[in-house]
Amino acid sequence: MASDKSNDAPKEAIFRLFGDKPTSGLGFLDFPEKPLPPAPPCLEVLLSEVTADAKCSMEPVNVAGLTLLKGRVSTEEVFALSNSDLVPGKYEGGLKLWEGSLDLIAALNSEMENGRLSFTGKRVLELGCGHGLPGIFAFLKAAAAVHFQDFNAEVLRCLTIPNVTANMEENPQYLSGEVKEGRISTETRFFSGDWGEVHSILDQGTGYDVILMAETVYSIPALPNLYKLIKKCLSSPHGVVYMAAKKYYFGVGGGSRRFLSLVEKDGLLFSSLVAEVADGSSNVREVWKLHLK
Repeated sequence: MASDKSNDAPKEAIFRLFGDKPTSGLGFLDFPEKPLPPAPPCLEVLLSEVTADAKCSMEPVNVAGLTLLKGRVSTEEVFALSNSDLVPGKYEGGLKLWEGSLDLIAALNSEMENGRLSFTGKRVLELGCGHGLPGIFAFLKAAAAVHFQDFNAEVLRCLTIPNVTANMEENPQYLSGEVKEGRISTETRFFSGDWGEVHSILDQGTGYDVILMAETVYSIPALPNLYKLIKKCLSSPHGVVYMAAKKYYFGVGGGSRRFLSLVEKDGLLFSSLVAEVADGSSNVREVWKLHLK
């Protein structure tokens, strides 16, 4: 994921972004892209499959009145990449804690305080989870099940699972189940794979009541598959999606508005802005809520 260089991008550049002429029916998504390498296989990663080769050190992060633990893992140790945000088709930035994850937790907490959201007894899916902090927040707020998905199985083994286990052990008072000898007895599952294929192994059942995702809409070619996956996994009629993202990702072309244009074109989901973060030091960040019409 590219770093934001400025919030003052030329207006004409942004206008062209949303003014591309359609050639295949997707309109704004149609322009040449380099083909990606084959995606890694879809896998369910078990809680016991923690990788000990890469050291995961824990440090606290305060958000929404909670102190959560976030792991720190070397990208070089896991992927032999030096401080890389992403390598398309190989590594999608899952070892970095993106600020959208914290924005999402703060927005979820506000939604709960205002009576617009409850996780109690809900089935939750976090897409592109990385550290998994939004999913962990849902678990601590009495979700019945939380499933975590990331592009890379290595991220799940080296970071997500250690993060989940550490936070559950640190906050046993919030658990509806128990943590015994490093094993979480409540339903927590981990899935890796590309959004175009991972639905084949997800335990969708009757669908997920809440789908969470942060910083997942930066890649233009991935947006159609992400949206199709959401539609396959969202429970009907009351399922809801919470998405945290930057308004525009400089250098890669994606962003919240690019994704929402796809949603609006399809016409199945209604979207509403939940929160906006404009601190003057980076691109505008947003949290959106989507649900079936």
